[in-house]
Amino acid sequence: MGYKSILTVLTNDMQHGQLDAAVAVTRREDAHLEVFCLGVDHTQSGYYYAGASAYVFQEAIDKAIASAAELEERIRERLTPEDIRWSVDSAVAQLGGLSTLVGMRARYCDLVVLNRPYGKDVSPDAEAITEAALFEGTAPVLIVPGELAEPFGRKILIAWNQSNEAMAAVRRALPLLQAADAVEITVVDPSPSGPERSDPGGALCQMLTRHGVKAEIAVLARTMPQISDILNRRATEIGADMVVMGAYGHSRFRQAILGGATRNMLEKAKVPVLMAR
Repeated sequence: MGYKSILTVLTNDMQHGQLDAAVAVTRREDAHLEVFCLGVDHTQSGYYYAGASAYVFQEAIDKAIASAAELEERIRERLTPEDIRWSVDSAVAQLGGLSTLVGMRARYCDLVVLNRPYGKDVSPDAEAITEAALFEGTAPVLIVPGELAEPFGRKILIAWNQSNEAMAAVRRALPLLQAADAVEITVVDPSPSGPERSDPGGALCQMLTRHGVKAEIAVLARTMPQISDILNRRATEIGADMVVMGAYGHSRFRQAILGGATRNMLEKAKVPVLMAR
């Protein structure tokens, strides 16, 4: 079973790398690409003086509608020469309705391709869109930091911590894992009293091998404060061009305030990261 419906969500003209990556993944998987052009109304009508709210609100909605329509037209022109199956649609949402709208689209797709939601020149809605695809859409999300190198997914690092989120990510990434030349199950500082005890990653390796995945295990000591730094360093050491990991094992609020492996990877990853939960 592969990825046959691939979604990407665009909010402006600056997301060329994201669209190119989505096209490349669609071509590789012989899938159908759905491009969702989103106009976002960022106004808060309660902040305006009495009597002006309705006018300001309507003007903001009109601008968002026009922006989404223009973006849809440009994307259609961009995709017309491509040798893939594609469709483009647009819609307008206020900030409060963004999660539901994106989540409904993501729910019926096999994979969502998005840019990294943190960093310079990032859309202000990128974080909300990423979280909507993961939580409301329950879809696997391929985060692409900049341009997607071709070919990709030849050597994949699985960040394995025995969690339900990590297991969900592995299952969702199975088509990519089967196509990879090599897969490393990376376990960082496993607990001796955990469910896998003296054989961390062993059961997962056996499961993947039965699916034809060329998998091996690496157990690493925690030599750096953040797990994300260890994973990024390991990916560089072994030449991995993709990371598979579970997303938001802790609450989004805790990750936003205190940080966590998910947010840190989204900020620092230099290779594509497939996340699921």
